[in-house]
Amino acid sequence: MEKNLRKNNQKAWEQNTYKAWLNRFGTPEKAAKKIIKDPIKRLSTLYKYFDELEGKKVINLLGSNGNKAVALALLGADVTIADFSYGNYKYAKDLADASNVDINYLVKDVLDLPKEELTGKYDYVFAELGILHYFQDLKPLMETIYKLLKKDGRLILQDFHPFSTKLISSRGKRHKTRKHKIKGDYFDTSLEERDVAFLKFLKEEDRKNFSKVKLRKWTLGEVITAIASEGLFIKVLEELPNMSSNVFDPGIPKSFTVVAEKI
Repeated sequence: MEKNLRKNNQKAWEQNTYKAWLNRFGTPEKAAKKIIKDPIKRLSTLYKYFDELEGKKVINLLGSNGNKAVALALLGADVTIADFSYGNYKYAKDLADASNVDINYLVKDVLDLPKEELTGKYDYVFAELGILHYFQDLKPLMETIYKLLKKDGRLILQDFHPFSTKLISSRGKRHKTRKHKIKGDYFDTSLEERDVAFLKFLKEEDRKNFSKVKLRKWTLGEVITAIASEGLFIKVLEELPNMSSNVFDPGIPKSFTVVAEKI
């Protein structure tokens, strides 16, 4: 069932993906200029958890369109992306070329990576925002992360906070206080069918007959337990408010960051 779920989600991510990123970020050349100008800004709150990047090997799991990977490469890292979408690959490679950096892109399901990747050669495993809910079982993902990391290597994981994704419905306009309503079940373990994340960046005529993704939303306790159970030492759990400048959204955790090391 897990493999069928991943195949279903991969199919959803193969639909007009490149066009969606063109609409969201502009051409790779245009997007590259912004990243080159300030790659640290593109990494935002995550940058402080990379102790050193020059010459370090980083693998960005489900690295999507490559914005973060290109920023890391510009800061001196040897970067690999693993992601199952060819549309993501195409945009990321064009973005890297426009930024005059090299990235290695594995168009692969992250749970089916080649054996030569699972030899403990990476200083950092990095994943961010909208990653964990694509897995029906977190154990195989954490096993993969453990195999990717060197001894003393570091997992840097940032994702949407389950308090917001599982429990809260928010409404409100830009630059105004948002209104929140509790409507979910924090402990619900069922799969949820949703539109693919980039659909909002496509025009109406490009949205026809789109496959949906199926997501499993995890509690914070489940995430932390899955990481620790694999033998990774958790150093940081940071909970963050809405970081967008477009909304005033006080007091609600919107994302969290976990830093864990292989000891």
